[in-house]
Amino acid sequence: MSLTPGWTDDEVREFVYEYARQPWGTRRSWLVEQGVSWNRFRRWRSAVEDGDLDRGLVPREGSAMTTENERRQFVNERQRHAAETERLRERVRELEATNEALGKAIGLLHQLNAQEPDTVETNEPRDSFGPRTSS
Repeated sequence: MSLTPGWTDDEVREFVYEYARQPWGTRRSWLVEQGVSWNRFRRWRSAVEDGDLDRGLVPREGSAMTTENERRQFVNERQRHAAETERLRERVRELEATNEALGKAIGLLHQLNAQEPDTVETNEPRDSFGPRTSS
């Protein structure tokens, strides 16, 4: 018996999260638009929230393992986690851009340094007399 015929676990999980993001009062109509029955969705939500989806288990038909309050906390925590992940991804992009700019600056410094003439000391004899004055 399969929980999600024709759907991958990731698709079911994202579907449950998308349902939670729908405005209050539009969720049932959204389910109808998606072509998913309330009973099927309820089983999917239970599987996701109780961790059964990750373990490949089909939820039992008895009482719910999580309360409505726990489900709300679960969705809120996932949204906070998604926001934190996006913030960290943005920081990584920022640091990568900084790293690229520094790499270019270092490359330019190397080019400028390579273009300077070498100071070569010669073994030519020096003038043994001090500075000459015209007198």
